Amino acid sequence: MNTLCKSLALGMAIAVSTVAANANEPMNDLEIAHTAYTAGGLDIRYAHLALAISESDAVREFAQTMIRDHSAVNDAAVALITKLDVTPQDNALSQALVEGAAAKRAELMTLSGKAFDCAYATNELGYHQIVNKTVAESFIPAVTVEPLKNLLEEALVTFRAHEKHAEHMVAGLKCAG
Repeated sequence: MNTLCKSLALGMAIAVSTVAANANEPMNDLEIAHTAYTAGGLDIRYAHLALAISESDAVREFAQTMIRDHSAVNDAAVALITKLDVTPQDNALSQALVEGAAAKRAELMTLSGKAFDCAYATNELGYHQIVNKTVAESFIPAVTVEPLKNLLEEALVTFRAHEKHAEHMVAGLKCAG
């Protein structure tokens, strides 16, 4: 795993563990829903940036997949919260994700060519690794509303495929690590 991927994974792990350590109670379903939606939205923003900057067919194809799949999951989440007539709750983890993503986007916007492609690809790999681990090990076990649990389980299948795709993209781009 290269330095960019390690720093992203470490940053996300620190955000998750800091929030967990500072919380008197585990996240509730509405906070989990907000965090999952936020993470998907952030990945969509990374993908739009990749489409604006990258000239690599592999990177652009991956970015289009991220937009399509994360938009579909977020649309399903909106439909579910509308049906349940609830409002997701912003929380410290959502806020930490937004803050970290803003810094990562600023960093990515300074790059071009292969440097951008590798940074984007390794960011996507690290992002999916930590998000998938969080969803599988923290969110799904904690969720109490069955339709939300089902949505997260179905999304996790897709997001694990994204992780594998990102891993292949990093290898195909021959990113230094």
